[in-house]
Amino acid sequence: MLTQIAWRFAARGRHRNASSGAPALLLLQLVLAFFMQGCSGAPPAPLAAADPSDPTARAPPVGYRSTIGSYKSQRPVEPAPWGEQNERVAPQSKSGQ
Repeated sequence: MLTQIAWRFAARGRHRNASSGAPALLLLQLVLAFFMQGCSGAPPAPLAAADPSDPTARAPPVGYRSTIGSYKSQRPVEPAPWGEQNERVAPQSKSGQ
């Protein structure tokens, strides 16, 4: 985007005056040099852990876990008597007290 702005600035200066193109060309060169710095062959920042592109890097073991292993059928059933269901889930009374 900044390159487009620099080109527009350079083009606008060229139409006004033939001698005003030199500063615009200098600005364009500075902007391009700034962006080309990112394309330099500088080494990347050091990694905090093992390099993911290294095929010999240690990795945690992978285990298989079935996605349907704990599946229980939820088909409709006839309702059971509510009193029995309530007794099954109620806390057991302590017989010693």
